[in-house]
Amino acid sequence: VELLGKAYPQDDYSNVTEKILSKVGKNLHNKKHHPLWLIKEQVKDHFYKQYIGRRGTPLFSVYDGLSPVVTVQQNFDSLLIPQNHASRRKEDNYYLNRDHMLRAHTSAHQWDLIHSGLDAFLAVGDVYRRDTIDNTHYPVFHQMEGVRLFSCHELFSNIKDGEGLQLFEQGHRTAHKQECHTMEAVRLVEFNLKQVLTKLMTRIFGDGLQVRWVDCCFPFTHPSFEMEIKFQGEWMEVLGCGVMEQQLVNS
Repeated sequence: VELLGKAYPQDDYSNVTEKILSKVGKNLHNKKHHPLWLIKEQVKDHFYKQYIGRRGTPLFSVYDGLSPVVTVQQNFDSLLIPQNHASRRKEDNYYLNRDHMLRAHTSAHQWDLIHSGLDAFLAVGDVYRRDTIDNTHYPVFHQMEGVRLFSCHELFSNIKDGEGLQLFEQGHRTAHKQECHTMEAVRLVEFNLKQVLTKLMTRIFGDGLQVRWVDCCFPFTHPSFEMEIKFQGEWMEVLGCGVMEQQLVNS
């Protein structure tokens, strides 16, 4: 398969169709005034204005030109997704071969971006899943993903008597936290995360938005949540999020 200037040998895993290949490289999220570009710019503008670094520059950097062709290792292994996990199935993904695929989520770039030394970034791109087409599903769609890592100082500096608080402990994994995180750290990160995303959704959809949080499960975050908003009388999921697994950060 020839794609974006590279050749990928086919094998028993190859299942990308010509129709899907024809969509790769369109980069609608980077086409000026396209609806996806407008949403991307709105989210970028929100983060640039709300979160300013020490030097007065935006805290979050943006990556919107990363190749949609990733390795299976990037898409699954780097995110602690088990070998037998249902999300790896050929029926759900577009594989170029056993080693390369079209990314199923922008999370495929998390490890590389963190490894490069970043601690606050937004990744944007087209993603591919073998979904049945209906009014809310299409095999090609777009995601925008944010990651922020906190130091002890950043998390606790505005807390009264916060100098005595710690990020880590030798504890036990519960429904509410990872074994290595203190309850104080998780509560603050969770509060920060939900506040950031609620502000963002209010910016996009307007004031008076009805929001609810639903506990869920992702292999690379714990605890994990989905946000739903009231839309045309129904609750609609708009995003998933969570506290990144410390094992992923440590790796």
